[in-house]
Amino acid sequence: MVDLAARTDRLDAYLDERGLEAVWFARPNGFAWLAGGDNVVDAEADVGVAAAGYDGALRVITDNIEAERLADEELPDAFAVESFPWHASSLSAAVAERSPAPAAADFDVPGFERVDGSRLRQPLTDDDVERYRELGREAAAAVETVCRNLEPDDPEYEVAAGIDISLASRDVDTPVVLVGGAERARRFRHYTPGEAALGDYALVSVTAERAGLHASLTRTVAFDAPDGLEERHRAAARVEATALAATEAAAAGELTDGGDDADANAPDAAGDVFDAIREAYDAVGFADEWREHHQGGAAGFAGREWVAAPGSDEPVRQPMGYAWNPTVQGAKSEDTHLVAPDFTERLTKTGRWPTHQVEPVDVGGISTEPRELSAPVIR
Repeated sequence: MVDLAARTDRLDAYLDERGLEAVWFARPNGFAWLAGGDNVVDAEADVGVAAAGYDGALRVITDNIEAERLADEELPDAFAVESFPWHASSLSAAVAERSPAPAAADFDVPGFERVDGSRLRQPLTDDDVERYRELGREAAAAVETVCRNLEPDDPEYEVAAGIDISLASRDVDTPVVLVGGAERARRFRHYTPGEAALGDYALVSVTAERAGLHASLTRTVAFDAPDGLEERHRAAARVEATALAATEAAAAGELTDGGDDADANAPDAAGDVFDAIREAYDAVGFADEWREHHQGGAAGFAGREWVAAPGSDEPVRQPMGYAWNPTVQGAKSEDTHLVAPDFTERLTKTGRWPTHQVEPVDVGGISTEPRELSAPVIR
């Protein structure tokens, strides 16, 4: 159940700061964050069939086709559901007509400001964290069940279909399913599944979603491990461990000194974590690999709320999900972790997949305590 009080407190502060009367969310992740429900009918649409809003009260506006279903199946009782005739208006026009102004929205509404929903969704609330733990376990269980049964002759697309089914049986959607056999995983960083057989080894990378929350993980299965695969995986894992340690330090405001005028309690920025990641690649002997693929970043009500990049000023908050995904020439290390003030927890785990202890690179200002990360399965 969504903690609506925590949401409305955050929105009250936002409205006061911006001098607004209302804010509206019709993009699926924004709607799910505020209302806890699903406004998607057409999965290809950027905007859902309903907008959830706050103007001192919690409201949902949708057309008459969806109103009863959303009220009965998707929304807490605290939301008042208003409908308009499907043939008489659009969602954007209905929100513009019925909302107090000035207002903001995360989709195009005439005369409204645009709200950055990602900033409002960070950090996670206590109820988000509990639901995130459940999603992480379910996602890992589904992916690992399929991965334990892989064979070298399996086509990539059949593996992807098995993962879709395994997650769907747990009421989890799959925005991203990548399956790369030995040939394609070495050539491409985004190994969208095709007809090729897995061959010597496979990388399986998944982003799973339920009730708006997203968890990402990668699992490696090797049948006849090519030379250097374990070495490259270990290098990627050391970069992931370094990213986690740097995230902890950044969230606590300890990764950089920020100068004499900096707020000692303020979080550092994503760009500071990225700098640590780049140093880690250099230290493990693969200095330019960071150029070949993004390194991940904050996760929650999007696969990535932000992606770390050079100079990025996105604040590193806690408690928050983080999914770092370093790659090294056909190897990848990725799980979703919860970084909280007093602990870091790997969310995408089952306890039934092999792990290894990985020491972060000492890049200064971070802990070098070993991290337990997912290891390749060598069969």
